[in-house]
Amino acid sequence: MRTFAVATAAAVMIATPAQADDEFDGVYAGVSIGYDFQAGDAEETITFDRGSNGSFGETVTTAAGANAFSPGFCGGEATSTANTNCTPDSDGMTYHARLGYDSQMGKFVLGVVGEIGTADVRDSVSAFSTTPAFYYMERNVDYNAALRLRAGFTPAKNTLLYATGGVAYAKLDQSFETSNTANAFEVIADDSAWGYQLGAGLEQKIGDNFSVGLEYLYTSYNDDKTLIRVTQGTAPATNPFVLAGGVDFLRANDDFNLQSVKVVASYRF
Repeated sequence: MRTFAVATAAAVMIATPAQADDEFDGVYAGVSIGYDFQAGDAEETITFDRGSNGSFGETVTTAAGANAFSPGFCGGEATSTANTNCTPDSDGMTYHARLGYDSQMGKFVLGVVGEIGTADVRDSVSAFSTTPAFYYMERNVDYNAALRLRAGFTPAKNTLLYATGGVAYAKLDQSFETSNTANAFEVIADDSAWGYQLGAGLEQKIGDNFSVGLEYLYTSYNDDKTLIRVTQGTAPATNPFVLAGGVDFLRANDDFNLQSVKVVASYRF
């Protein structure tokens, strides 16, 4: 009995410091502020579907058989009817709130984190016709959210290095503008975009409950359903869109990719 009591007391003494070392265990809440960078897409184009039958990659031609969009495209917002003036896409600040849970096992930490917030980015693509006229599609992030796993280790008692990855969602504001006043245009928008996130980070405890950190995330959304449907309007029969039997067009590249660098502050309960 005495041997058992000594063994039990020793086990308790060993367990108590181990629990105290679990600096990254349990539920936490936090906020982040950072900056989003878009991938360079100056060569982005628009693809066309003659007859609106779902067959994209076709050429819209004039009555003489020439390419009606021979002036070309640009990965930005058109500022004139000539393919020489485009405003580049804009990057911007990002803000999020997060809630997560970690389980620490010695030096290893496994957890899950969810966050929701917004990003101040604008992504446009423009086409130029021989009319001359410009046509541009634009998307902005209304809000976005993500649910990720994270796994890491503690090289020091109060320091956590981790990798993270999971599913991402964005609610997008889709818009369209053109200098063509003859044809009629309808925006058929899908404002929801799903994708994934991958990243890594560092979290440093600065007290019993508070921590600060730095995080990098790569986010890739798939946005392939928003299109512009062009019909005759008041245009004559020789109009390229009318000659094609109506036209749908959308972005040739359906990926919307962001890279984010964030400063994170958390409170662990």
